[in-house]
Amino acid sequence: MRPARVLAQAQLVNSIGDGAFYVSSALFFSRVVGLSVLEIGVGLTVGWATGLLAGVPVGRVADRLGPRPVTIVAGLVTAVAIGAFLLVRDPITFTLACCLYAAAQTGSGAARQALLAAVVAPAERTAVRARIQALGNAGIGVGAAVGGLALLVGTPAAFVAVFVLDALGFLAAALVLRRLPRGSHAPAAAPARSEVLHDGPYALVTLLQAVMLLYMPMLSVVAPLWIATRTAAPAWTVAGLFVVNTVGVVLLQMRAGRRVSDVPSASRVVRRAGILLLAACGAFAAAALGASPWVAGAILLVAAVLQVCGEVLLSAGGWQLSFDLAPAGRQGQYQGFFAMASSVARAAGPLLLTGLVIGGGEGADDGRGFVGWLVLGVVFLVAGAATGPVARWAAHRSTAHTNDRSCAA
Repeated sequence: MRPARVLAQAQLVNSIGDGAFYVSSALFFSRVVGLSVLEIGVGLTVGWATGLLAGVPVGRVADRLGPRPVTIVAGLVTAVAIGAFLLVRDPITFTLACCLYAAAQTGSGAARQALLAAVVAPAERTAVRARIQALGNAGIGVGAAVGGLALLVGTPAAFVAVFVLDALGFLAAALVLRRLPRGSHAPAAAPARSEVLHDGPYALVTLLQAVMLLYMPMLSVVAPLWIATRTAAPAWTVAGLFVVNTVGVVLLQMRAGRRVSDVPSASRVVRRAGILLLAACGAFAAAALGASPWVAGAILLVAAVLQVCGEVLLSAGGWQLSFDLAPAGRQGQYQGFFAMASSVARAAGPLLLTGLVIGGGEGADDGRGFVGWLVLGVVFLVAGAATGPVARWAAHRSTAHTNDRSCAA
């Protein structure tokens, strides 16, 4: 079986349980465990902050031992972390479980990216990653329906079943990844230090990616609050946005991946992503101007379409840059560092964006939210435009260092 197909199958079985977990976990911690919203928020923030520290070390281990065994072990640890959530009884144990989960997830992401780089030809990596992403979103959609059933039943046993399903998904993915041949990803000799921590251009590309990834809390946190407090659209519109996003990624991600093959093409699509996200922010802001629920809903639909188009372009460009700007034999630690962009956006985004856009709370009509959306859109535009020059600098530096090592050898 082709390695790309094995990776896609692992992602699919993994994502079904994840979809159910994403939909129902917060209510499990709130209704069943009895944690407050503040306690849940603090635990998640501390957990993802801890996860930031795991990517590079796990990536270095993947460089030394090979990404296949490290990916499998990280998946098993994630399954254990999900099981640990069922033992949570207070904020402290919840925070500890969040730390284990986030560290395992971040490390697993780094190892999986390194594994993809090891078993897939460079020219095919972004297209394969796009296929995996599309299948993953399809799995999340199926899992979300399962999670919705758990919410409908509402019993502790139904929530526990979701956690068990997610843990089993990680175990199944580990078994699927065992089909990959051992010899196809023998690691190169790893340096004594973490090179990525001394690679300023790559760090700057990662920082710009973290800024662009603020679209994640924008969609999951800010947009729902905006719809509920500032627009005339009905509350169920929030669910519609997520349906549009999920279906859009499934339909468009592979097509976007085929448009990217090198650093210049990746830089172009990231720049276009910035433009589309700016337009999406403008549409979200405009949705508050109309008094009609139908008009507000139509504008929000346009915003959701613009957002998902920007998202798929950003994903394709970001994957290509993360692979192409990493030196040979160092994919593990570089992918681990690049994965920090997602953790930074998840940890810092909700607080930053709610303050920028929602501001004074429900019913505030001082125009701050409208301006906040436009400021956020300009941030996306600038970050997308800056990615190209920084990526060219990083590519030039990487080529120079490769030539220096070759001469030294």
